[in-house]
Amino acid sequence: MKPLLWILVFLLRSPAGSCGTGVVFTKHPSNQTVSQGNEVRLGCAVEGVTEPDIMWMKDGEKLYSTDQVFLTLGEQHWETSHSVRSVQQHDAGQYWCEVEFHGLTFSSERAWITVEGVPHFIQEPQDVATFPNAAFNLTCAAVGPPEPVEVLWWLGGVQEGEPQPSPSILHVSGVNSSVKFYCEAKNARGISVSRTGTVHIKVLPAAPVGLQVLGMVDNNVTLSWQPGFTGHSELATCVVQVSRRSSRRWDLPQQEVQVPPHLHVLSGLRSHSNYSARVSCVNEVGASPFSPWMHFLTPESVPSAAPRNLTFDLSEQQLALNWAKLQDDELQGKLLAYKVQWTLGGEAQEPLLFKENSAQLSGGGRFFNASVQVSACTAVGCGPWSAPVLVLPASVQLQVQRSHMWVGLLLGLLVATIVGLLLTVVAQRRGKETQFGLVFKTPGPESSVSFTAARSFSRSAADQENTLDSLGINDELKNKLQDVLIPERLLTLGHMLGKADITSSGDIEQCLKEAAYMKDFHHPNVIQLIGVSLHRRPSQRLPIPMVVLPFMKHGDLHTFLLLSRLGDQPFDLSLQTLVQFMLDISRGMEYLSSRNIIHRDLAARNCMLNENMTVCVADFGLSKKIYSGDYYRQGSVSKLPVKWIALESLADNVYTTQSDVWAFGVTMWEIMTRGQTPYPGVENSEIYEFLIKGERLKKPADCRDDIYEIMHSCWSPVPKCRPSFQHLVGQLEALWLSLSTAPPSKEPLLYVNLEGEEEEAGRGGGATGPRTSVEGTSSWSVPWQRRAEDEETDWLMVGSGAALAIGGDYRYIISPPGATEEGEGGGERRRESMDTLEDEVRDDEDDAVINV
Repeated sequence: MKPLLWILVFLLRSPAGSCGTGVVFTKHPSNQTVSQGNEVRLGCAVEGVTEPDIMWMKDGEKLYSTDQVFLTLGEQHWETSHSVRSVQQHDAGQYWCEVEFHGLTFSSERAWITVEGVPHFIQEPQDVATFPNAAFNLTCAAVGPPEPVEVLWWLGGVQEGEPQPSPSILHVSGVNSSVKFYCEAKNARGISVSRTGTVHIKVLPAAPVGLQVLGMVDNNVTLSWQPGFTGHSELATCVVQVSRRSSRRWDLPQQEVQVPPHLHVLSGLRSHSNYSARVSCVNEVGASPFSPWMHFLTPESVPSAAPRNLTFDLSEQQLALNWAKLQDDELQGKLLAYKVQWTLGGEAQEPLLFKENSAQLSGGGRFFNASVQVSACTAVGCGPWSAPVLVLPASVQLQVQRSHMWVGLLLGLLVATIVGLLLTVVAQRRGKETQFGLVFKTPGPESSVSFTAARSFSRSAADQENTLDSLGINDELKNKLQDVLIPERLLTLGHMLGKADITSSGDIEQCLKEAAYMKDFHHPNVIQLIGVSLHRRPSQRLPIPMVVLPFMKHGDLHTFLLLSRLGDQPFDLSLQTLVQFMLDISRGMEYLSSRNIIHRDLAARNCMLNENMTVCVADFGLSKKIYSGDYYRQGSVSKLPVKWIALESLADNVYTTQSDVWAFGVTMWEIMTRGQTPYPGVENSEIYEFLIKGERLKKPADCRDDIYEIMHSCWSPVPKCRPSFQHLVGQLEALWLSLSTAPPSKEPLLYVNLEGEEEEAGRGGGATGPRTSVEGTSSWSVPWQRRAEDEETDWLMVGSGAALAIGGDYRYIISPPGATEEGEGGGERRRESMDTLEDEVRDDEDDAVINV
């Protein structure tokens, strides 16, 4: 066996061309030295291969040629060549042939092509930035062949010294102004000239440009800017100066920022306050001038303090309340109303809203022995409650005060007596003093301890507060939501959005799963969970789970788009604003997909607009977390938004991030059509056949081709051919920047009451509604409502978004603008407009779902 083993080893290790393989190179490339611009040809021949598969190599890389010719020298004997018609310096190098045969590679001998010509630069002089009259060095290197190569320097058009062998270093003692320079390389073939460089003198940088507010989150403001001319020196830091403008100017300590990036977050600012900011950047020479002041207003917040000095005047006819106004710094926003809460017999009554810091409530007797509190409210919400004040007649108050005085005296005497007795007992029990303290002797038997409960507790389910432990949900979900559970007693419930069809623990668990998804979301374009609460129902065993979300001032995106087109006062939305909506949604979906979340119900109706006109992706009732693989299969029968569902999802009930991309394309179409229903004229039952034929949503009117191309790419029948959300974000960012380099302008907003006029007529009718100001922001008119036939309604009520922000189950809604001024003709036109709007909403809801 040993001789056979040695023969195998020999065959495997034998060199190319050995008789063991049958492959022999009969011609090898040879070394050649040619002048630059001449032709060169290399030849190679191999014997022992059936078909020509000869590859030329240069410096270890394959040379691909479309005109390679093979000549037949005999049976299984082939010759080929490689030629260069006009040799240049980059053609110089090492060449050889390779042949692949039965999985083995055979190589010819190697040859060099040497190109003679003018010198070739391997290092050209680079630009220099320096201080005035400071010394610096310049370097230049060139090679042949032929050698030797000499270098000659030129500085400011003047020859510097004599030629030097390459490489050459020129020492410059210093210059005081900008100057040009280059080098010449010379050999026997000629002269080459390098690039022209510049010596720059370092100076102060120019002021930064483009200072803007990039984003606002709570009271944290992100600033961004672009550096101006750097002064030929790298910028290391920038200085940000901020001042707050109120009755006087307050300069905040300036902040130093390391750059790049040219961003800075201002934290801890006051809510609803005017600020100014400017920036200066610093290089080696010094600081630049400051940019112009940039002014901005921070968002509103809930008031930080409660109204003070709450007083009352009670008579048989009415209760008059007065309290002190809050300061601007305490209000932290624009005052919307004061909310008055009163409690009688331990039960909280319906809260009341007032425009001024006073109130007159008719029927003073009904407030006897009531506890009254007041808080201030902005559009964001209400602040803390004032200390409760007990409403009593003046005579009773005097008696109470006197009784309180006597009770105080008696309590003082009682406390003094008890203290005296304790001191006596301590003195009697004092023993010897040790290093650890005082030792007391216990005369008599060991003392006993007795305990009397301060209060008793009822064990009935009606008196207990609902907790996650009592719902019968799984432990994993319970542990995840434990830290966001808000006790119901801490909430002031107003109008709850959503259905309350809770009939089993399974319904509760399904609702809480949506909250569990939202708990971990932290992104400006994804709605964030505030908390979860359990609402008790007196006649029901199971509570209603409530998901507490941030207040979205402008509602859902679909209704907002419809109002811009069909509302009482239609308003224009610029193309840049519409693209900004798309960009916000794509950023939110990119975040969700990065966390392996499939939304499954992405549509304009499930996207919300906050007060800053930022879109947040919401409604995760159908969303799924992918724990393995990259898809989710719908297994049970449910209602699904058929006109937003991808083709493969309709066919196989399979959902992926790519199917969310399909829905995003449909959402883009909704935005460009400003709320139209997708696939007009196509029934839900016909959608699949419509799509399988290759049909897609048509390009909306006035839609640019590049925008339609983006949405159309989302509807590819092959899921993997659709763009990712990361790619969509990049496309939309580039599109938004091409529309304008300035920040997007805020569009005028219009609030419309969707309740309808007939319902309002039965609810108090004559209240005036919101009005749109010149600047495009909404201001509310909140007049008194007093009627002789109903003494319970002589307080102020505000409606729509403002009432939801304040909280409370308010019964009166303000009518649309001009409801009392248009007359019959205007009212008829308004009814037609609102009917059209309601039809659009109803059509969208009908097309949104289908049983699958």
